[in-house]
Amino acid sequence: MVVVAGATVPRQTGDTTMFVLGILASFAAIAGLCWLVFNLAVFALPFLVGLHTGIWAYGTGAGWLGAILVGSFAAGLTLAIGQALIILVRPLWARFVVALIFVVPAVLAGFHATLGIARAMMPSESWQMIFAVIGAGAVGVSAFLRIAGSVAEPRTALP
Repeated sequence: MVVVAGATVPRQTGDTTMFVLGILASFAAIAGLCWLVFNLAVFALPFLVGLHTGIWAYGTGAGWLGAILVGSFAAGLTLAIGQALIILVRPLWARFVVALIFVVPAVLAGFHATLGIARAMMPSESWQMIFAVIGAGAVGVSAFLRIAGSVAEPRTALP
């Protein structure tokens, strides 16, 4: 309690504590979203293929369950075909093209995710775009490295 002009006034420590906790919670949420973007960026192309196939199936009268099943199957098939092509195709340029097919949607997803975070954090549109482009590049490099890491030469089994 603090005495001000003869009256007792309670301290306002709760507001400061909540302010600090709010900032820390915001940083934790942003870090969690960035972690999700970096880890799930590789699956942007299969997700989009599955989403659009599911929308098409729903539009043709498959219903909700049919659309979910068709979309899930299309997404899984897209991912399986992409991984098979990365592993089976021998020329390096062809592997690079297949990797780019998966990286380009990841870059677009990273750009828009970073732009959404930047718009919530800063008022300047030019800085928003700068951070969005940097974020898109970081997500693209991360997705490319994850795809390239899946192509690593198979290890021989130990005797």
